[in-house]
Amino acid sequence: MKISYDPKADAIYITLKAQGVERTERVGPDIAIDYGADGDIRGIELLSVSKRFGISPSKPKVILEEITAVKG
Repeated sequence: MKISYDPKADAIYITLKAQGVERTERVGPDIAIDYGADGDIRGIELLSVSKRFGISPSKPKVILEEITAVKG
């Protein structure tokens, strides 16, 4: 999993799988979900995050909790 913030777009993108995106579905005005050809979710895009979540675009803060590695 990779989480990135683009201050220019004021967007967070959560990459779940790095493989190609087949289609994107908007589930809200500022939320989009990317799917692969197999139907699995590849990533989630959140727009207007500074307004929605109170994140400062100049100093974003990311906290990861209970992250575990899965080997397979």
